[in-house]
Amino acid sequence: MGEKLQQLGDRLPEALARALQELTFAETISYQDEIQIVELLASQPSPKVILAIRPTPALQTRISELLDRNKSGTLSRKEEVELDRYLLLEHWVRLAKAHAYKRLQTST
Repeated sequence: MGEKLQQLGDRLPEALARALQELTFAETISYQDEIQIVELLASQPSPKVILAIRPTPALQTRISELLDRNKSGTLSRKEEVELDRYLLLEHWVRLAKAHAYKRLQTST
């Protein structure tokens, strides 16, 4: 480990700051938003409820951060997995919303 730290040289403060930031995110990020959305979809809610699904401001902020880091090529492997999970969840919600919209159109 010491050799790896020495190889960082002048970039050591930046590497430590990033590591601390990732640890802080890992401790504070809750999967509660994801769980709530999946549980809501599994409960077969009305089309109007499905169409009203929105990410919390905290989740939206996190997704935006990950997308920005992805564009700049600075995502860690862990963040890639996290972003992929969010994108999959978004896909499910979009499919559910498309189906809900279709149900509303055919019921009127």
